[in-house]
Amino acid sequence: MSEHESQSPFNAVPPVVVALAVFILGIECVFYLAEQGIIGGPASIGWRLAAYQQYAFSSDILFWMIETGRWPVEQLLRFVSYLFLHGNFIHAGFAAVMVLALGKMVGEVFSPLATLVVFVVPGIVGALAYALILQPAAPLLGAFPGVYGFIGAFSFLLWVRLRYVGANQMRAFSLIGGLMFIQLVFGLLFGGTGDWVADVAGFATGFGLSFFLVPGGWARIREIIRRG
Repeated sequence: MSEHESQSPFNAVPPVVVALAVFILGIECVFYLAEQGIIGGPASIGWRLAAYQQYAFSSDILFWMIETGRWPVEQLLRFVSYLFLHGNFIHAGFAAVMVLALGKMVGEVFSPLATLVVFVVPGIVGALAYALILQPAAPLLGAFPGVYGFIGAFSFLLWVRLRYVGANQMRAFSLIGGLMFIQLVFGLLFGGTGDWVADVAGFATGFGLSFFLVPGGWARIREIIRRG
């Protein structure tokens, strides 16, 4: 067996992306083991709910901070910490798989720091959009606004590539279009919380950030556009 064939497929995934997925799954594993009574004793059954109360994004808390002008660090942390909390193991597992798949494609082009930024910042913007547009009572949980940030960055890379080869650039948005359609169908069939607003905002933020985070920055993009 050659050295190339013996390499693990995870070797090709940027470490920052692997770390995000491991963090997501690691937190969920702790909750799962606690709920099964394997760790933590009787009190551990409430760990998930306690984490939601302390780390999930809350629109009510955001409006309280705006009204009072107070911005406690432990409350601002919710803009990022909610990305690593999920409703159950399937929810977390699906998020981790999408982080690995999409993060790999983005991380092959972007620097590790830029890859992290295009996950975290869309998560923050997604939470703001969720609160300010919907003003919901339900908390926001899950990595998907950050995942949609990766989708935005990937769509940007494809958009630039299609421009470079002179192909139809609208094809770059087929992935987000398909995902939004599926999400709409599921929402109509099973009901929804409106968190799609956070996802769309995450996508738009990831796409917009990519103009500045892609290697070569805006100057390189302008050169490709001029060539087109």
